[in-house]
Amino acid sequence: MGAIAIHFYPNPKLQTMLLPRKATHLVCKAKEVAHIILSPTIRCSAANVSRTMVTMNKDGIGVDPHELEPIFEQKRSLRSKVRKALKTMDPFQRSQEDDAIQNTVVESLWFKASKSVCAYISSPALLEVDTSKIISEVLCSPAEERKKLYVPRVDRNSNMKMLMISSVDDLIEKSMNILEPALVDSDGIQREDVMQSSDPVDLFILPGLAFDKSGSRLGRSGGYYDLFLKNYQELTKMKRWKQPLLIALSYSVQIIEEGAIPVTPFDIPVDALVSPAGFIPISAAALRRCE
Repeated sequence: MGAIAIHFYPNPKLQTMLLPRKATHLVCKAKEVAHIILSPTIRCSAANVSRTMVTMNKDGIGVDPHELEPIFEQKRSLRSKVRKALKTMDPFQRSQEDDAIQNTVVESLWFKASKSVCAYISSPALLEVDTSKIISEVLCSPAEERKKLYVPRVDRNSNMKMLMISSVDDLIEKSMNILEPALVDSDGIQREDVMQSSDPVDLFILPGLAFDKSGSRLGRSGGYYDLFLKNYQELTKMKRWKQPLLIALSYSVQIIEEGAIPVTPFDIPVDALVSPAGFIPISAAALRRCE
């Protein structure tokens, strides 16, 4: 049994640039369908992955990835269209939308009430919605009022973790100018992993390429957030914690017609969107937060 994972997630330090890692189409497709279970008698080589892999969906039912290929192709086509739209956005409009989205987040009751947050650090190279104001809002709060903040780190095996930071200085530069939280703090103490935390996370602030108002999210093909969220949701069930609110940040050009995003059994929907127009609740949990 083996697992393949390819990382396309950016971890720059608020305003730095990075280039995403490249991967073969074959292995990228394997990652999109999450856990890949291989025959124990066959080695994990790119040449035989497509012939031997059987995937398990979130309900534990086997899925042949060949049956999902049309969906993957639709996703690749949609990603290309959205990337072009993002590249042609007027810089002034982008800046205005960044401000509007972040102001909606930091002024919301659901953000103010949260005690523990997982958030991405935006990458200008990937044209993601800026999160610098949100990150600063957390890290610059008085210590006694400060939320726990976890941000992504990817290990050598391309596994994504969320580690706690208390300052932007906790981020270190890695290869390809990628900045991520160091494994240990300045005292040499291992940084807290959200999966080992004794307290639940209230809020996830998520990136993505495209979204619709039914909660579908199109990522960048790595599958990291879907896999991480699936694992965290399983942890909350085991601990009998309340499920976190999943909020995606979206430019206006990233919100597309409902039903236009192809989905697989492995895709995790979001609870709400924050766009330049404001907070868009989708799930019952998000609607309750608006009451």
